[in-house]
Amino acid sequence: MKKTALILSILMLGLVKSFAQTMHKAYLDYILKYSEIAIEQQRLHRIPASIKLAQGLLESAAGMGELAQLSNNHFGIKCSNWTGEKVYADDDAKGECFRKYRTVRDSYEDHSSFLVNRPRYAALFRLEPTDYIGWAHGLKSAGYATDPNYARKLIKLIEDYDLHKYDIGQTVDMAIADSKHNAETYVWSTASVTTLKGHDLYRNNGVKCVFSEAGDTFASIANEFQISEKNILKFNDLKETRELEPGTIVYLSMKRRTAAKEFDTHVVKEGESLFRISQKYGMRLKSLYDLNNIPYNEGAKLGMILKLR
Repeated sequence: MKKTALILSILMLGLVKSFAQTMHKAYLDYILKYSEIAIEQQRLHRIPASIKLAQGLLESAAGMGELAQLSNNHFGIKCSNWTGEKVYADDDAKGECFRKYRTVRDSYEDHSSFLVNRPRYAALFRLEPTDYIGWAHGLKSAGYATDPNYARKLIKLIEDYDLHKYDIGQTVDMAIADSKHNAETYVWSTASVTTLKGHDLYRNNGVKCVFSEAGDTFASIANEFQISEKNILKFNDLKETRELEPGTIVYLSMKRRTAAKEFDTHVVKEGESLFRISQKYGMRLKSLYDLNNIPYNEGAKLGMILKLR
């Protein structure tokens, strides 16, 4: 029995890895194909291009979902007040009515109209088109999707594939996005999808962690997982509490002294701090300082190559 279970586990791991790589390739292709339309819609309507692309990726399974294939509907928009062609598919209920479009561009344009013309989304347009985090949480709060993790999923797609660069007029280097994904696949390969008291529990570098949601504080997360706030601050290299932005990684146990073996170095990019880098790789901030012989009163410098092991 144990041998059979081991074989099944190995087979399942191979299937999961194969599926992840297939979806990753589909994501890259999708971004290349539709980024210009997303940028155009940002220019016309102030909807962040990153949000457009992330929603399209998520709602249409990178254009490979059944609804997208049947109807060019890349945003899961249903039929309410729709006089055009329709298709029917199972969603929150069985056999729901969805809008059908002649082209994917039509779907992108109708998605913009859908957001612009509904009062419940009006607050979003008071945000800067570079505020993809505010947009992601605003869409969830306004009821765009019923998935409680919808905002976090959008933010993760945007940051995994650097889609926020489109919001500021930059282009995304797909080769870099590809290598970045392949490098970071290992970090989250051990992530569990088990829901524990409201937050999904993950492991980064083997360390238990969660992503904060709107309204979370370090104290509330500590209470949820029956950890003292003092300890949760210590686990996250903090001496005192601070405001938690939605989508922030919060570790629930002590981080490692080094990054995972797949990561030897990290090149410091604009806006990155040593604290942020240590959180990214699930390693202790002090270890990052010590490994690189950086005085504790200094920070990261742009372009610096940091040792992670």
